[in-house]
Amino acid sequence: MPLLELQGISKRFGAVQALAGVDFEADRGEVVALVGDNGAGKSTLVKSIAGTHQPDEGRIVFDGQEVHITDPQAATDLGIATVYQDLALCDNLDAVANLYVGRERARGFGRNLRWLDEPAMEREAGQLLDRLSVGIPNLRQPVAALSGGQRQSIAVARATLGAPKLVMLDEPTAALGVAQTRQVLELVRRLRDEGLAVVVISHNLVDVFAVADRIVVLRLGRRVASFRAADTTAEEVVAAITGAESADVHATYVPAGGDASAATDPREATS
Repeated sequence: MPLLELQGISKRFGAVQALAGVDFEADRGEVVALVGDNGAGKSTLVKSIAGTHQPDEGRIVFDGQEVHITDPQAATDLGIATVYQDLALCDNLDAVANLYVGRERARGFGRNLRWLDEPAMEREAGQLLDRLSVGIPNLRQPVAALSGGQRQSIAVARATLGAPKLVMLDEPTAALGVAQTRQVLELVRRLRDEGLAVVVISHNLVDVFAVADRIVVLRLGRRVASFRAADTTAEEVVAAITGAESADVHATYVPAGGDASAATDPREATS
């Protein structure tokens, strides 16, 4: 049974049908890439899981139980963490402060005489970043002075502080250089190796094929294909994204649940 399973999720904004009967699943120890052109519904789907949007129709099953994710805090309480493209970091604060903003450690006497436990937060921050192999030479340096890859790594590390079961990353390698991209992709692999379910939204198919176990394609608010990354090519994924029909490009559609015996041509799946 998948950790996360969406069944028939639909969402409308006025006259715009953003999602139409979308099925989606992600399991522990798996990286699922969510791809599609602009306006395909990727962000709306992720925000429906994260509690920012509430679906008009459909069911969300998480860890074997049907759930109603009414707001972001409800998603956090379930064990769902989301890192959006803007990262939501405080540039004037250092890595430790950014990791613990809103969840600071404190010590003291009673309820009225308390202060921040800076040594404990710095120690725990260092241990967390070491476990994830995130290289930050100076934890007390303002994050504004860090590289894009380091900033992205801090945002991802912060998402893991609450011991989530599912981490969703929105365009984690956008605008990063080659070395920084490699650093972030390695971090994604470590999250998977720790047994987390990881959902990655990306337009970069090179990065997708570098980390994804499965690739789910949305087009115009509908799920049109699901591929095992090891068994497909970028050309097949692009054909599904664009709706191209070519005798030279045949993509395998794997329905929700991943039953390869039920695989069909993706053009049949969208009819």
